[in-house]
Amino acid sequence: MRELFIYYRAKAGDALALAAAVHAAQAQLMTDRPGLQARLLRRPATSDEQHTWMETYAHAPHGIDDTLQREIELRLAPALAPFIVGARHTEGFEPCAS
Repeated sequence: MRELFIYYRAKAGDALALAAAVHAAQAQLMTDRPGLQARLLRRPATSDEQHTWMETYAHAPHGIDDTLQREIELRLAPALAPFIVGARHTEGFEPCAS
């Protein structure tokens, strides 16, 4: 069951606006895709007056497939474009077998 971790940097002064944009887009995604779980995290410290942000996505019961990953990226990219400094990086991870 693959999960997504998307990280990027943004100016610390844009924190409130960025969080509002991400939360709105994530809420719409979760409404449109029942079973989708989305979170927004931020490193507490700044570096060069920027924060590092992390979006996480999991989807029960099947995980994030390529189609859902593209949908997430396409929905969030326009909302975040005014705030992101540099690139947005997407990584997929699967749970380890126990």
